[in-house]
Amino acid sequence: MTQYPAPREPQESEFSLAQLCGDSARMAPHWVTPAAPATVRVSPALIHGVEVPAASARLIAATSEYGA
Repeated sequence: MTQYPAPREPQESEFSLAQLCGDSARMAPHWVTPAAPATVRVSPALIHGVEVPAASARLIAATSEYGA
């Protein structure tokens, strides 16, 4: 007869959220974020040839009720 082990009960994490936040705060100075590249503005007159499917345009138009 095959015996199957009893399912293990879920164990709580050894670390609390406060400990995790503290560890992250101590590690943050070690992580260097590269400088963002400067963006170059493009005249709207130079933007052409972009095609947006009607369904996508309707989707974006409908999101205004959710945004600011």
